[in-house]
Amino acid sequence: MFSNDIGIDLGTATTIIYVNGKGIVLKEPSIVALDSSNKVLAVGDAACQMLGKTSDRIRVVRPLEEGVISDYEVTEQMLKEFFKKINPSKFFKPRVCVCVPSAITEVESRAVIDTMISAGARNVFLIEEPVAAAIGAGVDITVPGGVAILDIGGGTSDIAVLSLNGIVCKTSLKMAGNKLNSTIIKHIRSTYNVLIGDNTADRIKRDIATVWMDGVEPVEYEVKGRNLVTGLPQRITITNTELVEPLRADVEHIILALQSVLEQTPPELVADIQQNGLIMTGGGAMLGGLDKLISSRIRITARLAENPVEAVAVGTGESFAYLGKLYDGFVTYTRYSSK
Repeated sequence: MFSNDIGIDLGTATTIIYVNGKGIVLKEPSIVALDSSNKVLAVGDAACQMLGKTSDRIRVVRPLEEGVISDYEVTEQMLKEFFKKINPSKFFKPRVCVCVPSAITEVESRAVIDTMISAGARNVFLIEEPVAAAIGAGVDITVPGGVAILDIGGGTSDIAVLSLNGIVCKTSLKMAGNKLNSTIIKHIRSTYNVLIGDNTADRIKRDIATVWMDGVEPVEYEVKGRNLVTGLPQRITITNTELVEPLRADVEHIILALQSVLEQTPPELVADIQQNGLIMTGGGAMLGGLDKLISSRIRITARLAENPVEAVAVGTGESFAYLGKLYDGFVTYTRYSSK
């Protein structure tokens, strides 16, 4: 590993950058603000503050959707700005490892690689998100024992069973944090006739949303939005209780995918997983009561990693130590050198 090796969790909601020897050096929203001529005005935190508050001459966009790049040029500009923040030198040409969803296509992979090279990377490597999550969570992925990983990001949820330097079975679904936000928005709109923004929905999800009420006290939460009938501002009070059912309907897709992966897993490894438990990473995994709901449904103890939000980025940065040691199909590293 070299001192300028960089691991990037290029997430739909948040981009996290890990530098070897320094740890997490950048953690900002994957958002870009552009003017009418497509000139970049702000990225990351600064752009996030503009979300929903701009004139028609400024547009605030998310250049990634469901875990993959949807706008090549905007993503490139965003990464260039992020690279400037962590090291302003124009001669800084790092090796970059990027985590990607397990179900990423060859075309989507090439888009990630080309974007990184254009943004200033010397070499680019790709690693699948659940593998990076396992490394970041401190799991020894080289031993012959079943390890189950569930990574819930902003755009995708990735599930994998790992053993002895190999992925035994895996799946990826487009049900994650952003879909949960949309569900909260739809619920408040249909129940109260009030429209709220995505940032407000995200705060509700983080502060009070839960899918498991056993032993949890009802909590009231004040929300500000726009009344769809009068068009005027309105304050309403919601509770965590009313969010359980709509959010459970979304989480059910993740649970069914987990069950499907376990059905494909050899019995000996299932026994290991039952002993070791399911490790959950990603911001979406912090949804209230999710670990308890999953544990009750699949009869395997689910637990959050020590640092679920940053685990994937840390694992991506530390994965350079595994170059040349991993089997094909476990981690797909693709190398392209910039000219």
